[in-house]
Amino acid sequence: MFRLVTLMILGTAAAIAGCDRDPMSETGFRLPDGDPVAGRKAFIYMQCNQCHTVAGEDLPEALLAGPPYVELGGPVSRVKTYGQLVTAIVNPSHELAPGYAEELVSEDGESKMYNYNRFMTVQELTDVVRFLQPHYDVVVPNYTYRVYQ
Repeated sequence: MFRLVTLMILGTAAAIAGCDRDPMSETGFRLPDGDPVAGRKAFIYMQCNQCHTVAGEDLPEALLAGPPYVELGGPVSRVKTYGQLVTAIVNPSHELAPGYAEELVSEDGESKMYNYNRFMTVQELTDVVRFLQPHYDVVVPNYTYRVYQ
């Protein structure tokens, strides 16, 4: 009898856990690792350097480039995960950084970054992400705490 009750409880728990999945969950989603050398080439080929610099990289000047608007990489207070970098490329308006320059945001509050989704291959995407990720340097913010006595 004890086994039957235990199996029923475990079966019910498994059924409930399976029903609680968010259809928009990123769980289990992982693209293959890219090649950073190919990613640098793709970054230049797609002319990302018209609007972006990359911390620690000497990139060729783009033909129509004005001053670079957004630096990628460098010191950040949070880890830029693989998923965040993929999202920033395929959906640049998903999360705009605080203090984003007004000239880089359209009237409807969206990023003016060109949407590469119809032109960039998955391999190019993974390569660009692999190229960018090592350029981020996570630093711990210097907090000052007041000591109460």
